[in-house]
Amino acid sequence: MAAPAVQTWANAGRPLRQVQQTVASDDSDPKALACYGLYLPAADEVLLRFVDGRPVSAVTTQFLAWCSKRLAARGKTALLLVWDNAGWHISHEVERWLRAHNQRVKRTGQGVRILSCLLPSHSPWLNPIEPKWMHGKRRVHEPARLLTAREVAHRACAALDCPYEDHLTLPKQVT
Repeated sequence: MAAPAVQTWANAGRPLRQVQQTVASDDSDPKALACYGLYLPAADEVLLRFVDGRPVSAVTTQFLAWCSKRLAARGKTALLLVWDNAGWHISHEVERWLRAHNQRVKRTGQGVRILSCLLPSHSPWLNPIEPKWMHGKRRVHEPARLLTAREVAHRACAALDCPYEDHLTLPKQVT
């Protein structure tokens, strides 16, 4: 629940004050909200999906499959994916999924190949989506009160001008 690093204009003599908010211990709303986004510079469009739970490899592959389907429906054949070295981006599971996905696309001739390009460590500004994230966070932020996870998701979609989609979820574990 850390306050975002934001800058703002305020009326003279009336600076904007941010107060650290606290969440009630019995609050069932998530304390954090994970989000996957894909910026398509040619269309100046963002594809956005929120996550119920943590961003882990199984959810990453769901997001990549969803993006692939969306891009294939637009007639695209390849996606150059620029991302950082987050554990859920570079895991063995994601690498295996990408390899199998690309082999399937090559074999069938249908779908979107995904070529991943990892950014150098500690260089997030090289990712084309970073300015979108930064400006989007500023438009979503509410200094006067805590927002619910649902409010954050809807505000983020409005700020980034993209439709709200169902959240990605972890697959159910078979016991």
